[in-house]
Amino acid sequence: MLATYFDGPFKFVLVLHLLTAIVGFGGVMLNALYVRQAARRPGADGLAVLEANFAVSSVAEKVIYVVPILGLALVGMSDKLYKFSQTWVWLSLLLFIAGIGIVHGLVIPAEKRTMALLRRQVDGDSDASIPTELEALAKKRDIGGMTLSVLLVVIVFLMVWRPGV
Repeated sequence: MLATYFDGPFKFVLVLHLLTAIVGFGGVMLNALYVRQAARRPGADGLAVLEANFAVSSVAEKVIYVVPILGLALVGMSDKLYKFSQTWVWLSLLLFIAGIGIVHGLVIPAEKRTMALLRRQVDGDSDASIPTELEALAKKRDIGGMTLSVLLVVIVFLMVWRPGV
């Protein structure tokens, strides 16, 4: 069993799993800092910061989708050392799916709406409701971002300590 678990292909997939996690999650973990920087730069400059951050985050998101695929491949390659029935495996996958739901249901729509409102302001729209809506969207993004950060910490905890093994 351990020969397959520690062999070259397993280690190669493990390296890919770790690299995709670093690139993917690393690419989005500091989004709140970009949002704060954008807020300090009103108008077109702030919008440019948000648009650049959104573009990078969109690439990172695609890399993030590879992380659980490689993780599940590692479970399959482990010669039953790890099993889908182990708590750390199924719970990590469940939390990942919950995180994807938060991203697509809350964070991305809030980011897109924020950029649309800022574009309107840059184009000269002086609608008095825009600042209020921007503030509400910022709260949504903050809640989503904090929740995603907590989920990621819990998933990393599960990966390292592997309860249920």
